[in-house]
Amino acid sequence: MKTDTIFYRLFQEYPTIFFELIGNSPDTARVYQFSSVEIKQTAFRIDGVFLSTHRENPVYFAEVQFQIDEEFYSRLFAEIFLYLRQNQPQNDWCAVVIYPNQSVDTKNVKHYREFFASQRVKCIYLDELGEPASLPIGIATVKLVIAAEDAAIAQAKELINRTKQEIEFPLQQQQLLQLIETILIYKFPNMSREEVEEMFGLSDLKQTRIYQQAFEEGKEEGKQEGIEEGQRREKLRMVSRLLKLGLTVEQVAEELGLSVEEVRQATQN
Repeated sequence: MKTDTIFYRLFQEYPTIFFELIGNSPDTARVYQFSSVEIKQTAFRIDGVFLSTHRENPVYFAEVQFQIDEEFYSRLFAEIFLYLRQNQPQNDWCAVVIYPNQSVDTKNVKHYREFFASQRVKCIYLDELGEPASLPIGIATVKLVIAAEDAAIAQAKELINRTKQEIEFPLQQQQLLQLIETILIYKFPNMSREEVEEMFGLSDLKQTRIYQQAFEEGKEEGKQEGIEEGQRREKLRMVSRLLKLGLTVEQVAEELGLSVEEVRQATQN
């Protein structure tokens, strides 16, 4: 599973999930903007940065690490300090590392102990967050990423039911259902999107009035605020990163909702 892609979408479309993960109020997301940041003149890229226009709010660096890497922490702090050097933010900073479990964390932090002792850097272990049914729906969606295939089926069905019951606004409901669908497609690579939709009842859901209403709301919102064009630019910027993760041009096009030609053109720019 391409976990970087999943978490990028989760935090971009549902930034409240990040703040719930670190124990903050989900309302905190209202004063933050999320993006992936490339450090100039280096090969470094920070998975995600939450920036606030309010100086009293810290910059949050978010990193997702699902494989053992002995050099992870040295690279993480190199990225952070290069970012601070190049951008000179007025805000303080914190970093959050998201692991599937503690066995992936090398804990090789002898050069950086003070950052962990002060809680400037926090590690989140997804398998320690509790049972999905007892968690807020956003965090329960994150837990689906690490669920075993047999457990994922039941968890996904429960999440879909909760989404329909707990999410009041049609557009937000549509976004979360699309995220759940994307996670399932990655977890069941031998199944087509249509098979996944059929298995979890998503194909029927897309024909309902509330889903169609959400789709129309999304189109209208894009027209009014220019969101569509902004989202398209962000998708084009993600093309090279997804290709580096091993996806084919066709898979990238399907994942981002672009045409194959658009993906190919983006690689040439």
